[in-house]
Amino acid sequence: MDALRDRDPAHIGAYTLLARLGAGGMGQVYLARSPGGRLVAIKVIRDEITDHPEALARFRREVETVRAVRSVYTANLIDASLDAAPYWLATEYVAGPTLDKAVADRGALPAETCRGVAAALAEGLAAVHAQGVTHRDLKPQNVILAAQGPQLIDFGIARGVGHAVLTETGFAPGTPGFAAPEVLLRNEVGPAADVFALGATLAYAATGRPPFGAGEPAGVSYRAVHEPIDLAGVEPRLAGLIEACVAKDAAARPGLAEVIARCAVRSALVEDGWYRALTGPTEPVPAVAPSRGLHALPTAPSPYSSGYTPTQLNVASRRRPTPWLIAVGAGLAVGAVTAALLLPGGQDGDAKETEGAGRPGATSAAPTGDAPEDPAVQPPAYVEQTNPSRDYWTADPASTHGEGECNLPAEEPNGLFQASVSAADSNAPYNSGRGRIGIRLKDAASGPGESYFVSVAVKPPHEIDADTGRPFEGAPLQNLSLGYVSEPVDLYRNGSAQGAPEWTYLTYPDDFHSYVRGKKAGDAIPVGNDPGDWTVLFLHVQEPRKYVTIQCRGFTAK
Repeated sequence: MDALRDRDPAHIGAYTLLARLGAGGMGQVYLARSPGGRLVAIKVIRDEITDHPEALARFRREVETVRAVRSVYTANLIDASLDAAPYWLATEYVAGPTLDKAVADRGALPAETCRGVAAALAEGLAAVHAQGVTHRDLKPQNVILAAQGPQLIDFGIARGVGHAVLTETGFAPGTPGFAAPEVLLRNEVGPAADVFALGATLAYAATGRPPFGAGEPAGVSYRAVHEPIDLAGVEPRLAGLIEACVAKDAAARPGLAEVIARCAVRSALVEDGWYRALTGPTEPVPAVAPSRGLHALPTAPSPYSSGYTPTQLNVASRRRPTPWLIAVGAGLAVGAVTAALLLPGGQDGDAKETEGAGRPGATSAAPTGDAPEDPAVQPPAYVEQTNPSRDYWTADPASTHGEGECNLPAEEPNGLFQASVSAADSNAPYNSGRGRIGIRLKDAASGPGESYFVSVAVKPPHEIDADTGRPFEGAPLQNLSLGYVSEPVDLYRNGSAQGAPEWTYLTYPDDFHSYVRGKKAGDAIPVGNDPGDWTVLFLHVQEPRKYVTIQCRGFTAK
């Protein structure tokens, strides 16, 4: 537990911050107090990745996982805010050292204590697996030795069984030395991988040494796949259990019920004198320093709360203002899995347009110096998501021609803008295969140097797993991403400015992609990969990260 720094906020939502508990790839963790005096741990997503759709999706899954997994061996969800930056979740505060710190400070655990810890962790994992979730990153740093028993923490990369990892290509989930061979080789994650991690964690507890040695992650991972685990000096019965858990073949590993049975626990772990000594006295909670002079950051009410829910919160506008960001500091420890998600923040804000007769929202690109009076305007080359997209189109069930409506009004309606969405090879409603999307400005008049860039965003109904191109298995998540976007088109310079209201046609999925940090991150998926109501957003674009909606449509994919 460390003291708060000057750049830390005094409050997050209704919670008063008391101290820093730690940091990781996704964000900073604080000790905080609710208005009623309850101690909570608040994890705040790093400001570098608040605008990254996949990172936000991962954080939302962590909230959903912690909410679903309720066990005496896990910290329960208290509150969360996912509607606007700062994004955070609050869980019960669990006092006690991590297994990693306890072993570093006190040395390896006796065999009997290790068996008690193993049985408790196996019971906790069984509760997690009963919810259809695998932890995916069990290791000594993610086990807290609380007075009431070990607690599993950090479900940042937990996922429903069978789901692929949310990282860039080439990174596997988990931590080298604790990730199972099938995870490292084939990215196959299931309950057996958690059993492997449990065995590796027990090996560390029993020896005080990294289970597959130290050094470069690639070397550690190679040894985890090809070489035996380090069990020198471990009591034979415990060593046999660990060896079974870390079998190279996932099918050869015992189930959690067998692990518990082989531990042969005959008394409560809290009655173990060695374990009680490890948990130690509770560290005193620091007092609040009112002289810090920092203010609470705004946050939106959350539907994810399972306990105390703050009131009188500042609800964020659905337009795209510059978000409030929490400076969680530089130089935080970042693992290989999360390093791929650390993105710098960008310039957000509402687009500012020069209004004029016959050219609503025109962007001025006035010539300077000796430039010609009507210079060629350089278009923004792409569009990248800023804040969560909450525009959704829903089909009218009584319609026979594909009609429907959007839940939110356009941010900048343009009476001259026209659009069409149809099948690529006919004027029939679009529901499968390729689609044709038309855009134009009818009877618009532009001045010298003016432009009106429009991009189309096509948004699936559910969050898409980048590895499979389909929704995540289990209970699909509602899509808060912008989806797949087209290259912006200057409709003033595409025929309309000369008085001929010509159409620009785009083909889905051919002309649509997703972008991250200015680079193409992926191609659009076929609509058949995610049947349901898709949303089509038409965006007036000034800069890659500066845009507003001018119209919303949609179609139903079959």
